[in-house]
Amino acid sequence: VQLVESGGGLVQPGGSLRLSCAASGFTVSRYSMSWARQVPGKQRELVATITSAGTTSYADSAKGRFSISRDNPRNTAYLQMNSLKPEDTAVYYCNAVSQWGTYAYWGQGTQVTVSS
Repeated sequence: VQLVESGGGLVQPGGSLRLSCAASGFTVSRYSMSWARQVPGKQRELVATITSAGTTSYADSAKGRFSISRDNPRNTAYLQMNSLKPEDTAVYYCNAVSQWGTYAYWGQGTQVTVSS
């Protein structure tokens, strides 16, 4: 089982990035897929979730700017981030949890830096 994030980088305030989370060893459509972020010295923060039923939810800080989705044939989840702010700077992690919470997986993270 593996989750591989990509798409992070340096972007100016107001810019956009799309993060990808490519999964192997399980089927993303059967899991709740989430994105979380963490800055040094702080707890990991849940940013967005898409359930196996397709229901999405967002942290208040992400509402209206971020959008989580998945591509079932590609077995990949995405996080589209628009109107980025310096406070969005963090390492972003992909997470997968099975329906009853029996299995949970994390990716290795991808750095997002928002700076002029």
